[in-house]
Amino acid sequence: MVSPKSLFFLTTLFFLLAIYVLPQDVQGQAKIVSPNYIIQMPNFNSGAGIPSSSGYKLDTTIGQTAPGLYSSSGYRVRSGFQYIHSIIPFSFSMSNFLINFGTLIPGTPVTLTSTLTVSAGGAGGYKVTTRESGSLQTSGGQSIPDATCDAGTCTESAAGVWSQATTYGFGYNMSGQDIPSDFINSTYFRHFANAGLSQTDQIVMINANVGRSRTATITYKVNISGVQGSGRYQNKILFTAIPSF
Repeated sequence: MVSPKSLFFLTTLFFLLAIYVLPQDVQGQAKIVSPNYIIQMPNFNSGAGIPSSSGYKLDTTIGQTAPGLYSSSGYRVRSGFQYIHSIIPFSFSMSNFLINFGTLIPGTPVTLTSTLTVSAGGAGGYKVTTRESGSLQTSGGQSIPDATCDAGTCTESAAGVWSQATTYGFGYNMSGQDIPSDFINSTYFRHFANAGLSQTDQIVMINANVGRSRTATITYKVNISGVQGSGRYQNKILFTAIPSF
């Protein structure tokens, strides 16, 4: 038999616990974040998962508020956890990621290419940005300048014509799908945004729509003068592919 004093203690404990628990807001659709994970649209469902057999694979959501496909003229809404699995998963790849210009001859431009391929199924499309770690340099600090093109007008964000063998530097051209409009043809070049000069990463591919295997070619070009110091020049080019949902 519980003494009156003990009964009072248990009743008080229950009362305090009720005060603590009951007023809490239920945030079933909030984003849950920790240093190790992000859970988007968490919810308690009576059933969910991807059951499968040799003949089928089914993505299910049971218990979520208003799942399903809703459409009208001008829009389409896919509501439900199963629609998080994009019909076109995001992917980015690049060919020939190690660029070696070999031995350079003054006044003889050298070009090499890489192919960028992007697939994006998010509602906001995607973009790819790039920058260089710094100018092409030797370990002793000699550098090949970033190209400014024939008229001295091309920058990290605006392309210009570079066709003369007496114009020196390091730069790039873009051709193919989803490229910036200032790359009018194969003679138009920019130099890379230079991280060493705190220049902002620049877009080299962008599309606001979904797409599969969107492809563009980047052409790297270098040309040196007769007074360029000998040595082994190198730098790093960073490409960042960003999906939008």
